[in-house]
Amino acid sequence: MKVNVSTLHSLTSLLLLMTCVGCHRKIGEPNDREELLRPEKVVSFDRLYKENCSACHGENGSGGPALDLSNPTYQVLVDDSTLRRWITSGMPGTQMPAFGESAGGFLTPQQVDILISGMRSRWASKSLSLGNMPPYFSNLAGNPGRGNAIYRTSCVSCHQHNIQKVTDANYLALVSDQSLRTLVIAGRPDLGHPDWKQVRPNQPLADQDVSDIVDYLHSLRSDTPGQPYPETSLKR
Repeated sequence: MKVNVSTLHSLTSLLLLMTCVGCHRKIGEPNDREELLRPEKVVSFDRLYKENCSACHGENGSGGPALDLSNPTYQVLVDDSTLRRWITSGMPGTQMPAFGESAGGFLTPQQVDILISGMRSRWASKSLSLGNMPPYFSNLAGNPGRGNAIYRTSCVSCHQHNIQKVTDANYLALVSDQSLRTLVIAGRPDLGHPDWKQVRPNQPLADQDVSDIVDYLHSLRSDTPGQPYPETSLKR
């Protein structure tokens, strides 16, 4: 059986092409950002953050509808155990769901730790310290009357507008008191929101001030947010 030379050349070229296509994989340790892995085997911060966090907290930790994790003040304010709790079990009173396996999510304890260490290495600032910063958690009882006074002198100029109206019961239904406290202390630099030092010129907010503001906002919560019920339904 005679084989045409041009046909032989074509077959040879096809075999070489198939060989090259089959050798596209790199030699060495797999890169889980490129390789197809089981979800629990992913150990890349970038991939874990993109798939689990970026939709709410922003592509690079800021600019999303939820708290900006790249805020250095926030990174100083919250400790690792608290971050681990929120990521694993979710944050009560907010839209933050549970991501940890122990709470019905998909992230292993190792992956949660990778997210925490990745945030620290990328967004924490070594030049910042707690200093006189109000604590993340507080046992101080707030006074809504004092909180109202601080709000009216230091906050209302920005928050009287509909898009930033934090006194709206519908907004308050989406955030917990702890979230409000965090925002008052850490601010949101990605949105131009001042932190605890910047709210009042030359008079940083103290722990009691923050508790008072949060208690005032708490007093405006509604038992039936989003419903056209009379103001008597407000939770006092």
